[in-house]
Amino acid sequence: MGRLSIGTVLLVMTLAALTLPLSGLWFLRLYESALLRQTESELIAQAGVVAAVYRDAWRRAGGRTEELGPPVDPLWTHPPGFDAPWTPRFAGLDLAEDPILPAAPDPAPVQSMPAPASRTAGASLAPILREAQRVTLAGMRVTDPQGIVVASTGEDLGLSLAAQEEVRHALAGNATSVLRERNSRHKARAEGSTAPERSRSLRIFTAHPVLDEGRVVGVVVLSRTPRSLADTLYGKRWHLAGLAVVLLASVGMLARLGTVAISRPLRAVTALAKRTADGERGVMAPVQRPIVREVAELSDALTRMAATLEQRADYIRDFAAHVSHEFKTPLTTIRGTVELLRDHLDTMSAEERDRFLANMDAEAERLSRLVRRLLELARADVMRVTEEVATDAVPVAARLAARHGAMASLPPSLPVAMEAEALESVLANLIENARRHAGPEARVEVALASEGDGAILRVSDDGPGVSPANAGRIFTPFFTTARQSGGTGLGLAIARGIVEAHGGSIALRPAERGALFEVRLARPDDDA
Repeated sequence: MGRLSIGTVLLVMTLAALTLPLSGLWFLRLYESALLRQTESELIAQAGVVAAVYRDAWRRAGGRTEELGPPVDPLWTHPPGFDAPWTPRFAGLDLAEDPILPAAPDPAPVQSMPAPASRTAGASLAPILREAQRVTLAGMRVTDPQGIVVASTGEDLGLSLAAQEEVRHALAGNATSVLRERNSRHKARAEGSTAPERSRSLRIFTAHPVLDEGRVVGVVVLSRTPRSLADTLYGKRWHLAGLAVVLLASVGMLARLGTVAISRPLRAVTALAKRTADGERGVMAPVQRPIVREVAELSDALTRMAATLEQRADYIRDFAAHVSHEFKTPLTTIRGTVELLRDHLDTMSAEERDRFLANMDAEAERLSRLVRRLLELARADVMRVTEEVATDAVPVAARLAARHGAMASLPPSLPVAMEAEALESVLANLIENARRHAGPEARVEVALASEGDGAILRVSDDGPGVSPANAGRIFTPFFTTARQSGGTGLGLAIARGIVEAHGGSIALRPAERGALFEVRLARPDDDA
């Protein structure tokens, strides 16, 4: 199964990030609800103007408030936060929350006639409503206090709208806006529409009471189909098309940038890693001028890993060569001695046989010592200290100094973060190294001291010391200048491996006479 490239994944992720907000806008219909509120706000403003004109015409026609019903609830006419004479109305319809009522019922015929003042005011207002409808496209009707239409842009003059819920609320003084399904005659006016949107099947009705001294003179009923989302977007189609082109171009550029910044450097790193895995040496190198930090870190880590593996391979190759060389000499001596004994055993004197057997025993002991040292070196190389350990270094140093005839300068107590066995191995190797190179009569001194949060162990002698040419090689495995006296060249390498495994360090320090080895060890946390 083929895997997707990083460039493809970045492109898909960018497109998804681009489409998610758009799809959320589509499903939530936020913009369509905003169009509804815009239409409602326009109808409220128009209703306020029509109500003011009708009230003025009603007064001039002789209308009197004492003939009207009781005053309406002041809470409906004066919203919280506004004092008289301010009576604002705000749009509040929401397509996602408000119910959609059935289409408005047909106006009902009535037996009574409106009051003369209402008829006169309505007759004077009717031409104004029809003229205004040409601009606003809204259906406009004005009723008297009983809900009978006295002015209309339609054909329902003299009929009652009291059956409509919003009109009934307005007759009680409560201005109301509702969403209703469109009836057949409203739908016929929109046959030229394109997309079947939810707002196209709706019509907004707002009923605004006409008040005079707190009493209902009549009701202004306005209705209009809101502008659809498709119509609005169609009017901005070229702008939206340009925006889409810009967004797609931006997506392509971002995907390209991601490819250049991530995919291309990763391919380069992968190619170098494959060449390294195939056995090529020295080909792994950091990526030049990477843009992404993680790519730079990966490249540097792989480069360091390749260098470490190459160094380890070189170390193993050199180690194998040294081991082969160190084993070859005693094995050659033993085989030569065996051949001599086999060919001339009967003609040899007892002294000659003892001498040859002693040589074989010495070479066998040398092989045994090499094997032990190699095992110690292997353990030191792979040693990993995972737990907090603590050992009082003073008794260990005192015991080894006494065993090897060395001087000791020790404090009463000095705990260090190292196992007793490991500390004993380090000290034994350093003291034996001093004895072997400085001579049996040399003065060897072991000193311990506390320094800051750590401990310092020094092993010094008054022998000839280490020449500058050899100073940089003394910790290299199998390097020794005392091979004739039984040196294997592994003691200092073993000591360094053990010390470094415990988080310490070992170094050859300058001295006025002889050699001075300094070991820095950590101390336990509770004793730091």
